[in-house]
Amino acid sequence: MFSQRTRKRFGQHWLTDETVLHRMLEAAAVTRQDTVLEIGPGTGALTRWLLPLANAVVAVEIDRDLIRKLNHQFAKHDNFRLVPSDILELDIAAVSQDKYFDFGLPNKVVANIPYYITGPILEKLLGTLAAPNPEPYDVIVLLVQKEVAQRLYAKPGTKAFGALSVRVQYLADCELVCPVPAKAFQPPPQVDSAVVKLTPRSPVTLSEDLAGFDRLVKLGFGSKRKMLRNNFKGVIDRIALEAMMTDLAIEPTARGEDLSIEQWVALSNTILKHLC
Repeated sequence: MFSQRTRKRFGQHWLTDETVLHRMLEAAAVTRQDTVLEIGPGTGALTRWLLPLANAVVAVEIDRDLIRKLNHQFAKHDNFRLVPSDILELDIAAVSQDKYFDFGLPNKVVANIPYYITGPILEKLLGTLAAPNPEPYDVIVLLVQKEVAQRLYAKPGTKAFGALSVRVQYLADCELVCPVPAKAFQPPPQVDSAVVKLTPRSPVTLSEDLAGFDRLVKLGFGSKRKMLRNNFKGVIDRIALEAMMTDLAIEPTARGEDLSIEQWVALSNTILKHLC
């Protein structure tokens, strides 16, 4: 691993704790049948462990200085492909069709991502409620800020459960792999972190109107302290809503965080049918 100064504008913090790196690899269960997408390889600390395990590693890096050094460091590895690009602007499918990328589409993601673009990266990988990724990854293992991780795997009825929890958990199973203290990085960030594992899957309960479902989730968590009947008052009559909630065994005084993913889907389906 080469020495490289971090750049604040790219949110760079080098992970130096090899125990955490191995926990990420273990969670992703990378084999020679896998092509792995790594977002922001940085100094190559994770890359060098991925290469012997994977069929190929497709690393996407935006920092020009790092691109030059990574190409030099991994030049002898036939299964290393470096894409100099912003991950948010990259069409992975189009890149994978290039002759240079003769390993096909990546089927797994393992990455220490820039925290300031965590939300957009999650959308890039999973898609959205209104437009899920049509070619989902088998597994996504990410190192993220602790507070974001808690929202991703939060259970209904807890403070951390919110719109992000609903959007992600509708599309994937999410679990905590391990907590990561700030001292595991150089330089240490001002927050603690965590590794999470996302396993995309078909929805347990299918929404009949994904765009409508997305809008209702946004409204339902628009003011977390308010009950759903107050957050939805501009959309549906309160008495009608309370009747629907009762029929679905949902307390009329429930807030957004009180509903399971299945209840959210059932309630949104019922409301949207009523509004048609």
